[in-house]
Amino acid sequence: MPAHPASQVALTVTSSSATSPDASPTLREGALHALLLDDPAQKVLATGGLRARVEQGGEGAIGQGAVLAAPQGVPGRPARPLLVPPQKVERRGSLQSTAGRAVLIHALAHIEFNAINLALDAVWRFAAMPAQFYLDWLQVAEEEALHYSLLAAHLEKLGYRYGDFPAHDSLWEMADRTAGDPLARMALVPRTLEARGLDACPVVRTRLADAGDAEAAAIIDIILRDEVGHVAIGNHWYRWLCEQRGLDPVKTYASLSEQYRAPRLRPPFNLEARRRAGFDEEELAWLEGSAG
Repeated sequence: MPAHPASQVALTVTSSSATSPDASPTLREGALHALLLDDPAQKVLATGGLRARVEQGGEGAIGQGAVLAAPQGVPGRPARPLLVPPQKVERRGSLQSTAGRAVLIHALAHIEFNAINLALDAVWRFAAMPAQFYLDWLQVAEEEALHYSLLAAHLEKLGYRYGDFPAHDSLWEMADRTAGDPLARMALVPRTLEARGLDACPVVRTRLADAGDAEAAAIIDIILRDEVGHVAIGNHWYRWLCEQRGLDPVKTYASLSEQYRAPRLRPPFNLEARRRAGFDEEELAWLEGSAG
């Protein structure tokens, strides 16, 4: 299917219809409804109910051709945590202390909550993509919801709740910058920001295990397993879009990174996980050569 089929009929859906579950029959409208929810538990629940729309209605229930109007309030999120610049985020203390581990787990839960929003945003925002694009990002949203739920539950076992510590908004800021182009979104969210998690997870897991938090370490194992697949999905659709537009993936990635002010990635890189996620040797060589 071409990236922008001329024969595709555009349907504009107003924000009022997109935010009402009863008036949201398509997968993409349902994803927008879930994205707008402020309460994390409700967002997780709504995300978990989206697949039934496609199972009951088939590909026609996806709503691929609808151009949905962006309403106010994207993304929905709770009043807490307080969002601050990255340099003002509370630094965690020793992971040997409960409070130190709580700060780390909270930071990870915040990443995963944002990741739910990012995946839902990919489902609703970009019209006229192949059906599998929406199903892939639905799968990502479901798995990110699981990750968030596991981390939030573990945080409560430590005596804290999501929202108890300040957090930053860097992930969503990149989503805002790339809202107008699925190619830029695929390049700079899953292939850049999420891929950074592939590098960080083994280090974080070791530190939590060394601190005696075996449950948290096991959650990180689940996250790393799934994130390899999420980055692979980003790689697949990035390359598909490059092919549709006749672009070289490596040169285009370098150009997009500069255009959208992507963060400079720093080693060490988890090359084995990145290879499993679909990065080829040319891309890995570029990554290592351009590392900050």
